[in-house]
Amino acid sequence: MSKSDAEPEKQPLHLVFGGELESLDDVAFRDPSTLDIVGIFQDYDQAEKAWRGAAQRTVDNAHMRYFVVDLHLLLDSGVPQRTS
Repeated sequence: MSKSDAEPEKQPLHLVFGGELESLDDVAFRDPSTLDIVGIFQDYDQAEKAWRGAAQRTVDNAHMRYFVVDLHLLLDSGVPQRTS
């Protein structure tokens, strides 16, 4: 199979975001309108570095949590996506 016949390589995208949780026992944000969108990164190493930095800046608030979401997995999940 030639390179042109192969499927294009998927672009990995990772979203880093966080916010203040209502409780330490669940992932429900106190005010979703105030979520901190740190950014979207092309590889996990960059996303993890951004996640660590954001988490470190808020270490004094036990209710603050940051997450890395693999956007490429959501986009490739087979669930129909809205497009404009």
